[in-house]
Amino acid sequence: MSADTAVAEAPGNWLTDLRATPATLAQWWVLTVRLIAPSIQTGEIATAILAPITFTVSFYIPLNRVMTFAGLGFSSYAQFMAPIVILQAAAFTAVSAAFRAATDAVSGLDRRFDAMPMHPLVPAAARMSSNVFRLFIGMISAVISIYVIGFRFAGGTLHTLGFLALGMLIGIAFCLGADAIGTFTRSPEATSQMLVLPPLILGMLSTGLAPAHQFPHWVQLFVRNQPVSQFAEGLRALGGDTLGKAHPVTWGLMTPPLLWIAAILAVSCYFIARQNLKRS
Repeated sequence: MSADTAVAEAPGNWLTDLRATPATLAQWWVLTVRLIAPSIQTGEIATAILAPITFTVSFYIPLNRVMTFAGLGFSSYAQFMAPIVILQAAAFTAVSAAFRAATDAVSGLDRRFDAMPMHPLVPAAARMSSNVFRLFIGMISAVISIYVIGFRFAGGTLHTLGFLALGMLIGIAFCLGADAIGTFTRSPEATSQMLVLPPLILGMLSTGLAPAHQFPHWVQLFVRNQPVSQFAEGLRALGGDTLGKAHPVTWGLMTPPLLWIAAILAVSCYFIARQNLKRS
């Protein structure tokens, strides 16, 4: 089925019918393939693989020797810093997602889709599907990278699955938020620049690379409670520690990162739906 044929076969009342009809699913699939296939040919997938490797090397080599003597309370620095590699891989995918959404908006592609008998949320759903595909590739690369430097899952099968699931959920929340920002700004260059600094700043001022007590006293409250630190602590607990020094996985520990994810998803879904439905 061609792209034009798929988008032409729309539900009878496409403005109000939110059900996943066969025509809507066909449109979603065609647009998803349209985004994934070129990313393989242009090297975006290779970049998604190389980015976590770069993050791992950049963090581990300069900090391993220093942090080993800093009283981490973990068996190794690799075990401690693993969550920040996962988070940076998710953030990198989100920047790409924002760029894609902004490009579709400014190029007029969204207006073209609006003129077709297609539910207005189908293009956004297709973009998210391609983002999840790149995120999955990036997560595989990130896990392999941290394993090479010495990280090991030490919390059992359920905790291992929870680690992977939480990493994917965080990445999906990041990508959805980035898609909303890109759709709103309609400027690929400005969007990319806007989203580069927050992950960098929040990553450095978090417990992803160093314990909170290593920071100046006046900034420790922010470091402990900002979302990147909450995500890192949740991932670190699920990953466990070979010497049993990781925090136990409790609802008290996992509730803050889950609430942050829920908040990002809720706000992002609202703005994406509002932006796309408003055009129709």
